[in-house]
Amino acid sequence: MRYLIIFILLTGVLPAQSGYEIAKMVDERLAPRDLTNTTNMILTNSRGKTRTHTMISKSMDGNKKQIIWFLEPKDDKGVAFLKIEYDDKNDEMRMWLPAFKKVRRISSKKKGDAFMGSDLSYEDLSSRELNENDYNRMEDEPVNGIDCYVLEIIPKKEAKSSYTKHVSWINISTLTAVKENSFDKRGKLHKTKEFRYGQMGNYQVINRVFVRDTQNQHSTEVMFSDIKVDSGMDENLFHEKNLKRLPRD
Repeated sequence: MRYLIIFILLTGVLPAQSGYEIAKMVDERLAPRDLTNTTNMILTNSRGKTRTHTMISKSMDGNKKQIIWFLEPKDDKGVAFLKIEYDDKNDEMRMWLPAFKKVRRISSKKKGDAFMGSDLSYEDLSSRELNENDYNRMEDEPVNGIDCYVLEIIPKKEAKSSYTKHVSWINISTLTAVKENSFDKRGKLHKTKEFRYGQMGNYQVINRVFVRDTQNQHSTEVMFSDIKVDSGMDENLFHEKNLKRLPRD
């Protein structure tokens, strides 16, 4: 440590942060205790035909607990999704399918499957555990005039990921993702993702995600509105029984 201090005093240069250190800063970025929003998810196929889903989403603990109820289209009304992430065991994911009057459990082997026909997989909806990935810092690069860190993120075996790697551009000022490229098990580019955030009090809160499947020429745009943060949400909300209860607000 003494030699490091002397080096800084003599050169005025701080050692470059590692990929892991940047990922840790992103992971520790200030986030709301709980969050509620209305979500519109627009699916566009290779022929340009679209389908729109409207949902209510409630989450806590940095999105580690989340429940989503589908409101539209009519044939999907009442479908609901529950996710609870754990540090010491496999995450729980369940779908309530009112047409079949049953709750379907989604196993870790199915995390690469599409969420309601979109370009987001169940894995994409989950938080990345910091220590389940390796991080390589690449050369910084601006995106649309925003100065960005660039990280290569490689899932370890324990992550049980459906991807071999991600390349992520992180806004240096806000530590939020700007865009990301995700690669499949063959090492081929599979998805490109774009993210947009807005300031709400002390928080940077996501308000748009755009995902394109480069192999199937299919895309998904997710837009968030009616956003509320730190409303004092009850942890007991995140229970299977509440999948069958559409929220009143």
